[in-house]
Amino acid sequence: MPFMTYHGSVDETIAGARKLMQDGGASALKLEGGGKTFTMIENLVAAGVPVMAHLGLTPQSAGVLGGYKVQGKDKETALRLLEDARQAEASGAFGLVLECVPAAISREITEQLTIPVIGIGAGSDTDGQVLVYHDVLGYGSGRVAKFVKTYADLRHDSDKPHTIYS
Repeated sequence: MPFMTYHGSVDETIAGARKLMQDGGASALKLEGGGKTFTMIENLVAAGVPVMAHLGLTPQSAGVLGGYKVQGKDKETALRLLEDARQAEASGAFGLVLECVPAAISREITEQLTIPVIGIGAGSDTDGQVLVYHDVLGYGSGRVAKFVKTYADLRHDSDKPHTIYS
């Protein structure tokens, strides 16, 4: 769900979800973060909405996290990520995205959960992985994570043809 659409009341969150699903055609929603987000996941799931949780680096709140940095590098934050992952599953999320998390933590979370864990820069031991096409094609904010192999620089060369596959 877009930033700030699930940070108010449960009624506001459900109204936003209804709009995204009925008017926008969404089949499921993704909510970033822990804490009160788990309450929103529980309420959405109870209303029949499939929800994917997102932990680790959560781009909507990267400024609060100190920027686009690896999350869970020390024991305290790693244990909090593990607990949040358990809570995401207990809240009814059908899956979990882990972004920019050390591989060992991602592996531990993947082993402990029964829901699928999808990694974005979280090592190779998750159930699946995502690469954001803006990063792969060099198109967007100019902020590309270290783990991303960029195949083109469309941000600067958008008027030139590119061969992505060789």
